[in-house]
Amino acid sequence: MLENYFPILLFILVGLAVGFGPILMGWLVAPNRPDSEKLSPYECGFEAFEDARMKFDVRYYLVAILFILFDLEIAFLFPWAVVLKDIGLFGFLSMVVFLAILVVGFAYEWIKGALEWE
Repeated sequence: MLENYFPILLFILVGLAVGFGPILMGWLVAPNRPDSEKLSPYECGFEAFEDARMKFDVRYYLVAILFILFDLEIAFLFPWAVVLKDIGLFGFLSMVVFLAILVVGFAYEWIKGALEWE
């Protein structure tokens, strides 16, 4: 009974070895010579002039959410296109409804000006 779970255990062990192996090897082999230049924050060649915890404009988050939304739309379209002949009319109409909902959301964003960057 337990021999059925051996491949899963082996997969987990190999995954942990691949994940932690390079970290451990870097910690053991790499030289550790810190100095003030290496430990200083670096920002595009300039000294850091503001706190790293400054507030971001909400538009950054809005663009990220919109990207995720339309990226997921494309992620659903590829498998649907592959099996379109097999799923028939019901699958086609289901995707049309899904795309219609997304188009309505896109039109709403466009009308509200969420896609304009000032």
